[in-house]
Amino acid sequence: MKTAKGRKLSSTLWLERQLNDPYVQRAQKEGYRGRAAYKILELDDKFRFLVPGARVVDLGCAPGGWCQVAVTRVNAQGVRSSKNQGRVLGVDIQEVEPIAGAEIHVLDFLSDGADEKVKEWLGSKADVVMSDMAASASGHKGTDHLRIIALCEAAALFAFDVLEEGGTFVAKVLAGGAEGELQLLLKKAFTKVTHVKPPASRSDSSEKFVIATGFRGRPEMN
Repeated sequence: MKTAKGRKLSSTLWLERQLNDPYVQRAQKEGYRGRAAYKILELDDKFRFLVPGARVVDLGCAPGGWCQVAVTRVNAQGVRSSKNQGRVLGVDIQEVEPIAGAEIHVLDFLSDGADEKVKEWLGSKADVVMSDMAASASGHKGTDHLRIIALCEAAALFAFDVLEEGGTFVAKVLAGGAEGELQLLLKKAFTKVTHVKPPASRSDSSEKFVIATGFRGRPEMN
């Protein structure tokens, strides 16, 4: 690829990687809104939390790839009378293009009363709360790691308020040594907590995902 005049080298390298990325090519071919869709696909293939009939909340859902996967797997477009029809509710602080079978709302999940709004929209509690959110990059690895851990902890606290007993929490974290407190918090609330790096995560990325299953209820906070 020829470097366009005026384009930064870093931008050119990123574009080259995107164009040569098999997951990006596959997403374009299969109609997903981004390569991140394959991360949740691979995680669900392994842990089976997006089952038909499940009620799913996707925090920070833009651009919508995770919602697209969830809609199909929980049968959110099924016949209304079917007991196996799931629900997919996506929330984000920005507008997201509509997704067939999903309900998308503009909402800051950190705002007061956000958990009650989500339960009201669902008409019940959720079976799955998932998050592929990442804080804006600062360029400093240590700072970025702390920011995403804080964001994941906030998502976990939100999940404690909206999850049904037995529910699942899935979220992106970054390896870096500060996730110990998050691990302890989740182990108090769930029967099993696992960290996984799905094949769709780039090998040079420090991201991994925490899968917490068997929600027992909000833990005592020290």
